[in-house]
Amino acid sequence: MHTREEKLEAFGRLLDVLDRLRMECPWDRKQTNESLRPNTIEETFELCDALIKDDKANICKELGDVIMHVMFYARIGEEKGDFDIADVCNKEADKLIFRHPHVYPPQEETNGFADAKNSEEVLKNWEQIKLKEKDGNKSVLSGVPASLPSLIKAYRIQDKARNVGFDWEDRQDVWTKVKEELAELEAELNREDREKSTRELGDFLFSVINAARLYHLNPDNALEHTNQKFIRRFNYLEEHSIKQGRPLTEMTLAEMDALWEEAKKQEQEQ
Repeated sequence: MHTREEKLEAFGRLLDVLDRLRMECPWDRKQTNESLRPNTIEETFELCDALIKDDKANICKELGDVIMHVMFYARIGEEKGDFDIADVCNKEADKLIFRHPHVYPPQEETNGFADAKNSEEVLKNWEQIKLKEKDGNKSVLSGVPASLPSLIKAYRIQDKARNVGFDWEDRQDVWTKVKEELAELEAELNREDREKSTRELGDFLFSVINAARLYHLNPDNALEHTNQKFIRRFNYLEEHSIKQGRPLTEMTLAEMDALWEEAKKQEQEQ
């Protein structure tokens, strides 16, 4: 691994490269916050994909792309006279120090925040600390970005509510709620009421996400693992249908199920 001096040198090198590209490359020179935003979203998802696959080489590569975007936005901010990368880093450092009084004890009264002994206490303290920040959250749930994907947003909403004590006393109780929401969904589906069924489906999914959270499972990661598993097995099915000279559309469901089971068996043996 690199020394601290080598890390700072590497960061400075990337700053120099970005500065030169901003001045000399026609594409880099024309970029704005608005034009970069779609690329940033794409790069973030590519990083998330590498993380879920534990692809270390691509994690390193995609982290570089994300860091470059952060630095690019800071460069644009500097050109406008709003802020630069030093402001970005210092504001983040100040925020982290303020939110970790158990590590950086402040001089003023902390109301017990400095006494956090485990990660659960730290999380509970954070929500109260954020409300005290000058530019912090105005309410507990205001810190949940409106643009988050719905599944992740549901988890974050529930997690933030938990940090201020709004949660099930016994996690086993959540299963009553899950079963209740499923029954209500089935009832509306049987009535063929599309609007009410949609609402009940949302309630059911919210309750399942709640159950996952209570059992310390990340529903987004779990679903993505299942997505990847389905893709692998379906690709196996498709590849073998091609080898047999028969398109999937001409295979029976029983034949496709047989290939699906082969794919499952191969995964289990690996």
